[in-house]
Amino acid sequence: MAIMAKKVQSAKTAAIEDAKKILGEYSNFVFIDYRGLTVEQITKLRKNLGEHDAQLKVFKNTFAKVAFEELKNTEVAPYLSGPTAITLIKDEANEAAKVLYDFAKEAPSLVVKGAWVENELYDAAKIEAFSKLPGKKQLIAMLMSTINGPARKLAGTLQAYVEKLEKEGGATPAAAE
Repeated sequence: MAIMAKKVQSAKTAAIEDAKKILGEYSNFVFIDYRGLTVEQITKLRKNLGEHDAQLKVFKNTFAKVAFEELKNTEVAPYLSGPTAITLIKDEANEAAKVLYDFAKEAPSLVVKGAWVENELYDAAKIEAFSKLPGKKQLIAMLMSTINGPARKLAGTLQAYVEKLEKEGGATPAAAE
């Protein structure tokens, strides 16, 4: 009997180490209750998350709690109860959160419990609000568009001036110099 317990203990230790290794590779997590989802729905959700560099993993809650404790993160423990899947996100957490909330519209049994984003704990309401914000890439595109706007207007004005001079004088400004 003791030999059996020793094997179980080493298996548990190995499972915790695996969980710790996987969780250590990611900085953002969204915790969901997947109770009531079919295998097809979970497969579709995993595919949708994969398009945004995120993964959906299920760990035994006690193993995940120990792994998070060893990673110096005890704040997520309240979300690790009941059937919990963890969305593992490296970069854009709000993009993955958008995928989860969009998926929850077609599969209402999916419930977002909370999240750990950029070393901050988010409850369900906060992560939902966060999911509605534009992503980093969208914000950069908006900023670049704003920066390029005046330059485009100046270029258009200069081009119109050149065309006006060509019509009036028949020569380009460079030729006149």
